[in-house]
Amino acid sequence: MEFVRWFLDALLVITSCFLVLLILMHKGRGGGMSDMFGGGMSSSLGGSSVAERNLNRITVAMALVWVAVIVGLGVLVRFS
Repeated sequence: MEFVRWFLDALLVITSCFLVLLILMHKGRGGGMSDMFGGGMSSSLGGSSVAERNLNRITVAMALVWVAVIVGLGVLVRFS
């Protein structure tokens, strides 16, 4: 059981860091925190391109994995 706990903890750290990076890679919609990091600059690569849609899909998938890990850790702690 301890191995599962360590695995879920490591997976939580990895998915959390990766999720933060994915969110910061999104194109800014203007007027928010993304402007501080250069997101307010116009680019011809923006819009609803294939890369942006794929980034959205990967971000949602990573968020679902993150939620599943959180729930798994909660269940593991509750019934241990």
